[in-house]
Amino acid sequence: MSQNIETQDYFLWDITYSDEDEKLGMLCTCAGSTTTPPGTDYPPHKEYYSAMGRMVATGRILPDFQVVYITRGEGVFSSGGVTYKINPGSLMLLIPGIKHAYKPTPEIGWHEYWVGFRGAHFERLLEEGFFSPEKCFFETGLYDPILSLFSQIIEEVKIQRPLYQMKACAAILGLIAEVLTRDRRKDQPNYYQQIVEKAKYLMESNIFSLINLSDISDQLGISTSRFNEIFKTYTSMTPYQYYIHIKIHKSKRLLEQKELSVKEVAYKMGFDDQNHFSRLFKNKTGVSPSNWKDFIS
Repeated sequence: MSQNIETQDYFLWDITYSDEDEKLGMLCTCAGSTTTPPGTDYPPHKEYYSAMGRMVATGRILPDFQVVYITRGEGVFSSGGVTYKINPGSLMLLIPGIKHAYKPTPEIGWHEYWVGFRGAHFERLLEEGFFSPEKCFFETGLYDPILSLFSQIIEEVKIQRPLYQMKACAAILGLIAEVLTRDRRKDQPNYYQQIVEKAKYLMESNIFSLINLSDISDQLGISTSRFNEIFKTYTSMTPYQYYIHIKIHKSKRLLEQKELSVKEVAYKMGFDDQNHFSRLFKNKTGVSPSNWKDFIS
């Protein structure tokens, strides 16, 4: 049952969910925001916290994921034997089963937002390495899209309109994506973006041929290995994967033109071997080119 605390702060513990919600593979379990004024014991409003919640400053282990975002003040966070200094814009990702503790500097205090969640979908992100016990602290800065997503989550679970769990979890995924994107991009030099944008332009310009990707690296003035490294770091895919992706996307549009045969589309896209084109198309879409023409008819 949700708990609505009508104070300056807002707490939602043990958020309700239905059997239908459980089928999503992800659930929002708690959300809220609170201010800890200077000189106040942490956490404030202890009467509204579970025993586990009251142990946050000394050390606890959670059964669910949580994201905690500090927008004002400072403090410390420890997890996995590592201690981090918290400043405005710091964000903590708390992982189930990992002991952690955090608290504001007593004479300064802080303001925080948090959201808890669980489910197979989030566990898969952990298994695939999108985040980890070693990568649980992020300096995202004060960033409006992150604040907006927290507000959206709190609003959804507060009002609990139909399918609010689905909407809240979609916002949680958006929150995770924003955090990971900012973290991935923050240490990348500006010339990474310039290289990737120019490479994409060259690939789009040569979409009707099979351009040699080493030719692109030559035009960029860097080695092929360096080009691959920069492109994958910035986009999470290799230049070849991106090039094939845009070629297949263009092929779909051409196949929708009834007057073009599969063979004509293959040759127009720069493939000398129609069978190779068909295998590649089916591998990327799950449908053969001929079936794609029937599918969209």
